[in-house]
Amino acid sequence: MLDLRAGRAVSARAGRRDSYPPVRSVLADAEAEAGDAVALAGAYRDVLGLEDCYVADLDAIAGGPVQSALLRRLAILGSSLLVDAGVADPARARDIRAAGAAQVVVGLETLPSFEALSAVTRAVGAEHVVFSLDLRDGAPIIRPGAAHEGSVVELARAAVNAGATSLLVLDVARVGSGRGVDSGLVETLRREHPAVPLLVGGGVARAPEIERLAHLGVDGVLVATALHDGRLGRADIDAARRAHPSDSR
Repeated sequence: MLDLRAGRAVSARAGRRDSYPPVRSVLADAEAEAGDAVALAGAYRDVLGLEDCYVADLDAIAGGPVQSALLRRLAILGSSLLVDAGVADPARARDIRAAGAAQVVVGLETLPSFEALSAVTRAVGAEHVVFSLDLRDGAPIIRPGAAHEGSVVELARAAVNAGATSLLVLDVARVGSGRGVDSGLVETLRREHPAVPLLVGGGVARAPEIERLAHLGVDGVLVATALHDGRLGRADIDAARRAHPSDSR
């Protein structure tokens, strides 16, 4: 997982985006500059053996332009990119795909309506769209003026009905905290949508947590802080893959 701001990879914690510092990672070469997103993405691939990389373009999510040049540099590395860049319409979704994203993440916090989500899925193909249930302490983060409301379960159902073929649950208040993911919510969504790929993130810091989520039926786990500080390493990822081949991102 990479969070990008002003061309750098930043260290996310609790959703306080203005205070995110450049990433310093045990994965990076000692001489590397803090926040070198390309170097970190390369380490995910070469050091950790990860083939997929979730990228949050924080500038675009906040209403700015997409960091397309940086996305292209990341895509050239060969990783499969899942990119959240404030998609609210088909034009931006197409731009992100053109920059090299394998999948476009449509986040609840920037979504104006579920009609807009339907338009995005038609424009780029439903198989290329992941809907992100953006939460803060378990409460949905809904764009001001959006044409929808409801519980997490209701919003997930609306997203699937609008054409989303994958779901991501990301609680920004838990990011970087090591608190782990809300298991009850994961179980509920897995029961509601047994055939829909389900990804989760926010606070995952230990190998047993990944194992627990895999047993709950999660298809992928987003991790960043625990990789950078060394709490999770290649051996943990390989063990999770052997036990549950679909649960690594």
